[in-house]
Amino acid sequence: MNAARSRVRAEGMSAYVAVTAAYWAFMLTDGALRMLVLLHFHRLGFSPVQLAYLFVLYEIAGMVTNLAAGWIAARFGLTSTLYAGLGLQVAALLALTQLDPGWAIGASVAFVMCVQGASGVAKDLAKMSSKSAVKLLAPSEGGGLFRWVAVLTGSKNAVKGLGFLLGAALLALIGFVGSVLVMAVVLAAILAAVAIFMPAGLPRGRKGAKFSEVFSKSANINWLSAARVFLFGARDVWFVVGIPIYFYAVLSDGTEAGNRAAFFMIGSFMAVWVILYGAVQAAAPRILRASHRPEGELIRAARGWAAALFVVPAVLTGAVLVAGGPQGWLTVTLVLGLLAFGAIFAVNSSLHSYLVLAFTRSERVTMDVGFYYMANAGGRLIGTVLSGLTYQLGGLALVLGTATVMVALAALISGRLDDRPVAA
Repeated sequence: MNAARSRVRAEGMSAYVAVTAAYWAFMLTDGALRMLVLLHFHRLGFSPVQLAYLFVLYEIAGMVTNLAAGWIAARFGLTSTLYAGLGLQVAALLALTQLDPGWAIGASVAFVMCVQGASGVAKDLAKMSSKSAVKLLAPSEGGGLFRWVAVLTGSKNAVKGLGFLLGAALLALIGFVGSVLVMAVVLAAILAAVAIFMPAGLPRGRKGAKFSEVFSKSANINWLSAARVFLFGARDVWFVVGIPIYFYAVLSDGTEAGNRAAFFMIGSFMAVWVILYGAVQAAAPRILRASHRPEGELIRAARGWAAALFVVPAVLTGAVLVAGGPQGWLTVTLVLGLLAFGAIFAVNSSLHSYLVLAFTRSERVTMDVGFYYMANAGGRLIGTVLSGLTYQLGGLALVLGTATVMVALAALISGRLDDRPVAA
């Protein structure tokens, strides 16, 4: 009996390691691609709104994919959606090598939007598969679910942070086409390795799964999903366009050498931010003492941490208004403030990622996770559009002010979560 239990546990751990490795590889290229596209097209003269358009279809595709992916995984199995996500990302990277610098701006925007849309589908297939697998593979005792969720999510974001740095470095060293080609080849090799060595342990799907099941009947999952919309909108409203373009304006002197230096510094900041975010996410169970606290306390903690996050963009908005323009002290304040935002945001995000799995049942996990990450993609879409729009209309002050309002809404909605054990 003990030998059989040990074998099942070992198979589950092997499957978890394989899923995590595949997700790491994907997110490394995802982070690098975002930085490559942003900096390359900004250098070509795209406006903040045009830059935001490049990522709009990426987020719309994520919303649609997450809604459908839960059903697809329930119908065809988690490994199928994981492999499909990795394969589609390889195809998207190869497609970008066909971009012609001689095209008109409108044609370039349309082409990159379509490719980014395919990449958005790929990302959310991979994400939904990986996050759902944790619910099925994690040990139930001793807060094992929160620990495994935190490790997967935190390590993924640390890897994506390295991707930001990688993307900026590759752009400076070998150019846009060479960069995406290298990433496509490496990811294809990793996909082949994962497909060959993926152990048993993930469900293969059930033929009777209905698409209508993707819509959750759980009030807690619905409220949590709504809070997620505004939480991630508050991050992406400054993260996608506003801050990178502001820092580029401050750091670049207009020369080729100055542009390259600015690329490295912006990529390094974005990488450090996401790596810090990932490290705090991974440590969230210890920060929250989750193994010693009942679920009701963790639900209430989600409200408090959202309220704490509100303070940071509010203070930064005030600093930008007081400065009245680029200042040395303002740049330092923004860097430190946004790092603080990342740390508090990471605890919020990690709590959400745990709670959605705690609220769902094993037989509905892909459906509820897909619905929840559809809301996540919706927040990113709103944040992406507002990032370019608010920066163009009101500069950094309007960007950060919008983030403040969105965090406040996330905190208010989190207050609607039912912390009674029966509801969970």
